[in-house]
This record gives sequence, structure tokens and C-alpha cells, in this order.
Amino acid sequence: MKPNLHFTLLFTIVLSLFGSADALHAQTLNKPEPADNPNTGGNSIWTAACASESFNEYFVNFTWNPPLVNSDNSFILELSDANGSFSNPVELVNDNSRNTDFDFEFQFVLPTDTRGEGYRFRVKSTSPAKTSPESDAFPMYYIDYDSPLLISPNGDGNIPSGGTIQLCDGSSTVLSPHNITNADTYQYNWYKSSTLLGEKGPSLTVSSPGMYYVEIDYGSTCSGSANTLSNTIEITIGASLGIAINNPSKTDLCSGETVDLEANIIDQGLTYVWYKDGVAITSPTVDNDTYTVDASVAGFEGDYTVEIDGSGTCLELSAPISITNAGDFTVTVDNPNNIVVLPGQTKTLSVSTTASSPLYQWYKDGVQITGATTNSIDVTQAGVYYAAVTLSGGACSSTTVNSEQTMVVSPAAFEINIDYATSYTSCSNTSIVLEVSSINAVAGDGSKTDVTTDLISSFSYQWQKDGANISGETSTTISLTDISENGNYVVDAALTSYSPASNPLSVKLLVNETLTIASNGTVSCSNTDLIDITTSTDLSTGSFEWFRDGASVSTTEETLRVSETGVYQLVVQRNGCPLISNEITISPFDDSLITLDSGERVVFPEGSSKIVRATGGTAYRWLDMNNNLLSNSDSVTFTDEGDYILVASIGNCEITKSLTVDYLETFKVPNVITVNGDGINDQWVLPNSYSNDAEVTVTIYNEKGEEVINETNYQNNWPSSTTAFAKQNEVFFYKIRKASEVLKQGTVTVIR
Repeated sequence: MKPNLHFTLLFTIVLSLFGSADALHAQTLNKPEPADNPNTGGNSIWTAACASESFNEYFVNFTWNPPLVNSDNSFILELSDANGSFSNPVELVNDNSRNTDFDFEFQFVLPTDTRGEGYRFRVKSTSPAKTSPESDAFPMYYIDYDSPLLISPNGDGNIPSGGTIQLCDGSSTVLSPHNITNADTYQYNWYKSSTLLGEKGPSLTVSSPGMYYVEIDYGSTCSGSANTLSNTIEITIGASLGIAINNPSKTDLCSGETVDLEANIIDQGLTYVWYKDGVAITSPTVDNDTYTVDASVAGFEGDYTVEIDGSGTCLELSAPISITNAGDFTVTVDNPNNIVVLPGQTKTLSVSTTASSPLYQWYKDGVQITGATTNSIDVTQAGVYYAAVTLSGGACSSTTVNSEQTMVVSPAAFEINIDYATSYTSCSNTSIVLEVSSINAVAGDGSKTDVTTDLISSFSYQWQKDGANISGETSTTISLTDISENGNYVVDAALTSYSPASNPLSVKLLVNETLTIASNGTVSCSNTDLIDITTSTDLSTGSFEWFRDGASVSTTEETLRVSETGVYQLVVQRNGCPLISNEITISPFDDSLITLDSGERVVFPEGSSKIVRATGGTAYRWLDMNNNLLSNSDSVTFTDEGDYILVASIGNCEITKSLTVDYLETFKVPNVITVNGDGINDQWVLPNSYSNDAEVTVTIYNEKGEEVINETNYQNNWPSSTTAFAKQNEVFFYKIRKASEVLKQGTVTVIR
């Protein structure tokens, strides 16, 4: 067979195996397609997924092209959102058993929250990481509700007799389903006389005649397979009867009073529904034309309406009648809830009210106080006091409201409590305010009453530190801002004969100082390469400690000299509190930090030049083999072949990299070799722009599309033996790549 025929045959085989010549160097993942369900016995490929509890099994077909994926690969089938977006995909299947199967099917189930018209699939491989094109868009729904809906006015569950509602001209009603939970999580198809309306929500306001019904919107395909079509409500238009509520005898009620609300249309066999503030308070009842408002029921105030319906009349709602509370007034206590009365002292209690012409009566411990009939009272005895306020005139003259209670105490002693005014942590805060937080009156039996509001301004105060008075600190608070103020604090208080001392509080402030450390390098080159870590803070007057990775390494060296990698920190003691520095990380030297954009082998045509650039260093020196400096920047221009050296620095570390510069060989890739052992053209020799390069991959395929070699840094050593060839003349296909770029491809004929 002639060589060109060999090539044609080989290329055809390769195309059949790999799909295209470009696919030889990478897998191609094809977009997934819907597939038939083999378990249903049919041959119909689905075009929409309508899943439910009773059926939820679907298949998609997936194909991909060689070469093989890695052995640890998984193929993952993902589902988009309802709009086709994969910003947050759902993983449907993760399969690691199909790594040698180029055509297979994923079996999956729809998630139960799937509802939409624009879902798409894609397939991802994990090793190597690739993603297929997205599939076409498909309607997909999980039908979790599959029963007929029931609709009624306002979804109240009362379907009108005969399914007919007659509206008065110009009025409207709201239709809603009443037998489905979480109704607002679905979309709906509302119909009027078989015409689909635009409303998709769980309710529909109607005002025109027609036959109305609804179904859950499961899409153009799946809605028909669900069973949610509702009952039909017929809306007709009739003449208004002019329903209204007759003016009641009164609309401003006192507690315990009642008033009857009466409809102006009675005894016609109509159905009535009464509403308060738009909410039904009665069920539909024939001739229920009267409703009694009871002011003894809490919350009776509001707007009342009545709705009528019936044969020969339209559904009609009256205008509202407002019922108010005539005896609604407030009573406010003007003094603190807890009050102290000291021996020989008098305190005044008082209340305020919004009542007009009120009457007052004070009580102590539940017993009426004779003569205490004004809005205030002077007290000298301990007890529980309140005022009863009564309306003296008007319709609700018997209405009485009691004030909140006031606790009056005569203490045996007082308890003063102090606390930190804000969040406080010892040796963390640089300032803090201490305050009198509460004052308790202590009875003879030990019981305590909080009287802070009443007495905090009545006491006099003296703050003490470590048992000594602090000059000028006589208020309810003290502000501390310096470490010299660290110590134990109390406050002495005084009121007449009482002299309580507070609880103690300890204060340990951290010095308001920043401790900073610095180093003359952050990369350790070797165990003998020392890095100095220093601080500008004077360490001679106090104790300090150096730490590496949280462990102490020195308590004496003001300058720490280190060679070990790790995280370093300095801690200085300030008045019993640790002052902690910033961190410095010393990293091990890594010569891979220095990179060359050309690699360590540079090839270019003779007579031209090549710029090579280095990155990762802080300084550079480019030298030839005679140690002549070519450049001290991050780049150098080569014009001559030969061996060169780059000396790069990272901090105080140096690394040397060798480079070889070769002129580009101009001979072409051979397409015929003769493996007869005569030492001439026995091996396939590539130009130096392709061989001996770790970034160039050389792949050779036989006529079956099988790889013969696949290697980087090709050494011009194929074939290694003449015995590898069964035929006199064999044709092989080759591809030379650098990363994903195809540099060269073609055939080579081996003549034996």
C-alpha cells in the first residue's frame, strides 16, 4: 500500500475513534440528550419531565470522545435552575463506573422542588476537569399536589349554592382555593369561560360575568397530566338592593354594654355574613340580619359590615359602621415603681389620666385609704399602693381603671452595686468606666427591692482605689484611662444614717501602646542563614519573651536571630499585662518561586534574538559562562547560542538557574525512517524546537488509533528496536503539542 493510502486509512480510523483530529489531545464531552426509559417498555424519548410520587425515573444519554479519562474520574450530571442558569447547579448523579464507556445513560430523579420551563443539563468530568455544553431547555415539574382544587369567595370554604355568585354592577369578589396548603408557593392558571387569564397568583379578583375556574400551573405539558382543575364559579351581574346597616342607637359603648346592628333589608330569605375589620365573624346564615356587638368582649372596637347574597339578588357588601370604646382611657404612674421612705421622711405618689372629670381613690395593700381621693398621695409607711380612677360623668360613668402598683419600702439597710459600664476584659481594655449599676433596699428579712431610680441621685459617693480615697471622684461613675490606675475599686455611699460600701471591682488595663517587630528577611535560605528580628521598643527595663509558633524561644535576646521557619511574636509585660506584637512569618526558601517564561531551554532562529524574562525574585544577574554580566534586570536578550546562568535573589537568599540557548534547527519533521540497523535514519529525529523539551508532548498512534508513545522531553530515540514492526512498511500518525496548542501533526512511514 502506498504511503498516502496508509495515511488516509489511518486518519479515517483516528477520526472514527476520536471524532476529530483535534480530539486526539483532549477529551470532548458532548451535550446530554433525553433518552427513552427502558423500564417502561416504550420507545418514546421524553420532551418534558412530569414527575410525581408515583413516577420519578428519567434517563439522559451522554457521549464523549477519547482519550480515556483518568482512573479516579467521575462523571457528574448537573441540573440548572428553572431559568437555565448553572450559578448554583443541582447534582443529580455522580458516576465513577463509566470511565471507559463512551456512550451511556444517566438515570435520575427530579428534585421535589422542580417547577419551570427552562431547565438544562450538563455533564462534568472531575479528572480531567471538563464541562460539556449545556443541553436544550426542557419543561420539568415535580407534581406534588394532584387533586382537584376547590375555590370559594375569599377562600373561606363556602362554595355558593349552585356555584353561582351574582355581583352587583360595579362590585367585585375575590376567588381563592381553600383546600391546598402553602397556596402561595404555587403558580396558577386562571380561566374565564375557557380563556386563560394572565393572573398567576393564588387569588383572582373578578367583577365581570363569566365561568371561572383554576388549576395549578405545571407548565404547558405537565399541567394536563396533573389533576388539579377546580370547580367552576359562575359570576353574574344583577341590580343592587342597596344593602346598608341601619344607624344603631349608639356607636360609643361603655364596658359591658351591647348594641344591635341591623341590616336595612330583612325577611327576604337572603343569606347574611357579618364582618369586623374585613374579617368574617359569622358564617353564611339565612335571614341573619342582626348582629349584637358586646362591649364586654375585649377588642370589640372596629368597623362592621354585612354582606348579602341569595336567589334573585347580587352579592353585595354594605358600608361600614364604626363602633368605639367610650370608656377607653389610660392611667399613668408618675413616680418610680419602687420608692424608699426613710424614718421621718414623706414621699409623694401621683398618677395622670386621659379620662375627663375623673374620680380618684388610693389603696394601700389592697385596702382603701380614707380621704385619699386626689391624683396624688403623701406616704410615710411601707406598702403596695395604687390608684383607682373612675369616670365621673358621661355614658360610661361606672368605668374604673386601676393604675400600676408602687412598692414603698422602709429598708433596714442598702446594697450598692458597681459594675463595668461597657464590655471589659482584664489586660485587654485600654480604658474603662465604672458605674453604680443598682441600689437595693434590704428589708429586715433580707429581701431586696431595686430602688435605683428613686435614690441614685440621693446618695453621696466616694470612690476608693486599693483602700484609699480618690480625690475628686464623688459621682456615680469613674473613668479610668491609664495603667497607673490599675487596682481594686469600691465606692462608699452615704444617705442620712446609711453608709453602704459597694462590691469590689478589679481593673487591669493594657498599656495604650503598639508593639511592633520587624525583620531583615522573611525567607530562610538554610540553617546557617540567620535572620534578625528586632523591635524599636526598649526591652531593657521590663520582662519580655519571644515566641515561635506559640512556644517560648527566648527571654533575654533583645534582637532575636533565627534560622528556623515559623511564626514569630514578641510579648512584653506591662504592669502585669502582656503587650503582644504583630506576627512575622519566616518561610522556607523555595527555588520554584523563580520562574522563566521560556523554561530552561531557549530556541530561536540564528540571526534573530529572544527575550527571556524571570519572575519571583527581588534582584537578578544574568551571566554568560565567562561570568560576564549581561543584565541585572528581570529580563535579558539572547542573540548567541550557548550556556548561561541566572542568579536570582529573594531577600537574602540566592538561587542559580542554568539556561541553554540553541539555534533553531531548520530541517523538517521526517515522514519516513528506515529501521534497517545501518545507523542512518534508523530513528525518528525531531528538530530541537520539539525534542528535549519538558513542555512539549510527542504522541504517536498506530493505524488502529492506539498510542505507541506519549511522552514529554522526547529524546529522538523512537523506535528503539526494528522487531516492533510486523509489516515491511507501516504508517503511523503523530501529534506534537505544547499544552493545548498543536505544534505539528502528520504521518511517519517506517520502512523495515
